[in-house]
Amino acid sequence: MNADADEGFREFVNARFQPLRALAYVTCGDWQTAEDAVTSSLQRLYLRWHKVASPDSYARTMVVRAAIGEKRRPWRRERSAGDAFPDVAGPDPSGDVDERLRLRAALRQIAPRQRAVLVLRFMEGLSVEETAEAMGCSAGTVKSQSSRGLDTLRAVLALENSEETRKGADRVLSDRGRA
Repeated sequence: MNADADEGFREFVNARFQPLRALAYVTCGDWQTAEDAVTSSLQRLYLRWHKVASPDSYARTMVVRAAIGEKRRPWRRERSAGDAFPDVAGPDPSGDVDERLRLRAALRQIAPRQRAVLVLRFMEGLSVEETAEAMGCSAGTVKSQSSRGLDTLRAVLALENSEETRKGADRVLSDRGRA
């Protein structure tokens, strides 16, 4: 590649690395895996940089596919001993962080392809056709995956809400019995 193309690629990476990393993180749920997916995608993009007409959509497609593929790798299924300890989430006074954590935990319970469709459609703001292109599938598949993913997400969040309501009711009943 010539110097102008190299500089153009550097500018693209500087501008898009963090958004691509965030997209990969939401798709796979792990920062290290997300960085691996983005890095490997950008390495492959560099080799094709002079041929790519729309580098942003091409990179987004590569990152989503790499993030889904990274979770399928056998060594990614190994778990460290630290994973056995539960994460204790404390309440956040702003509420936004708690809601984000709650949504992220719910997204982790959705199948990877459905999660990728939801992220591309609703967080990245892509159309059905753009999402289909990024995922390498038909628009009908995007619609069905989106519908199933939203149904699963609603069910997970509803279950979580009902558990919180039940815990709150138990707490009120036990406080009344202490009088």
